[in-house]
Amino acid sequence: MSQVHALMGGESARPRPTVRTIGLIDLKDALVGGIDDFLVMPTHAVFLCLIYPIVGLILARLILGYDILPLLFPLAAGFALVGPFAALGFYELSRRREAGLDVSWQDAFDVLHSPSRGAIGLLGFLLLVLFVIWIALAQAIYIASFGYQPAASIPHFLGQIFTTPAGWMLIVLGNGVGFLFAVAVLSISVVSFPLLLDRDVGAVEAVLTSVRAVAANPVTMAAWGLIVAILLLLGSIPLFFGQAVVVPVLGHATWHLYRRVVEPSPYPRQEHPHQPQRPGKRRYAAQFPAALLGGEDSAPPAQR
Repeated sequence: MSQVHALMGGESARPRPTVRTIGLIDLKDALVGGIDDFLVMPTHAVFLCLIYPIVGLILARLILGYDILPLLFPLAAGFALVGPFAALGFYELSRRREAGLDVSWQDAFDVLHSPSRGAIGLLGFLLLVLFVIWIALAQAIYIASFGYQPAASIPHFLGQIFTTPAGWMLIVLGNGVGFLFAVAVLSISVVSFPLLLDRDVGAVEAVLTSVRAVAANPVTMAAWGLIVAILLLLGSIPLFFGQAVVVPVLGHATWHLYRRVVEPSPYPRQEHPHQPQRPGKRRYAAQFPAALLGGEDSAPPAQR
């Protein structure tokens, strides 16, 4: 039954989400809204995004230490493929602020309360699979171009890429394949995760709504994809530290983009208010790690 709910959701009998036609001005408004959310909640957003520079440094060390330098760019570009899932916390913070609710960084983990959490996990797994396939194809393209011999150094690697016919072919083919992956991920995820947080729909409806949004706004969505790619590229310099600002801004902006593309539901999501904290007890919604481990303190108030 849970698998069926994850695929179809609890609103399968209700009308499908209505998709609007938007323009470039809506992208500007979405970005402005994202920046405004970030400025209002900077501590929360930066705290959540500390993982990005840390991961970037770890990846850089692994690449330089294990002679897999050719995968540096594919790994950096691959952040965009899993980004829609990684930004779930920012969607939730923007959703709560829009609803006039109290917001703290702990609320980013309230996706655990979403009735669509099964569908969210399913789509997140799909993006992870696409990321793994992209990395495997990128490595295969490099091996087909230069063989199994690793690059001796960074200058040697850059010389291979930019001064040889095989390197030029690698750039063209690699970016072409990467573009196809980016288009696929944009089509299935541009509004799917915010929709899943906002309504009790399934993974199938979320993906179909996202595809319909792209089909109804091809030029605008292409521009949005270009904006995301450019900002993520800028945020990767140096060593991904800029992602601590770029990722939360894009995450918040994506929520505002969703609000412009998809009309509000006539059946608003029912909130699960936090229970007042009792002496010696923890609030369940604020204790994400404890909730995973279980125990008395981590049980929902209704089960105590």
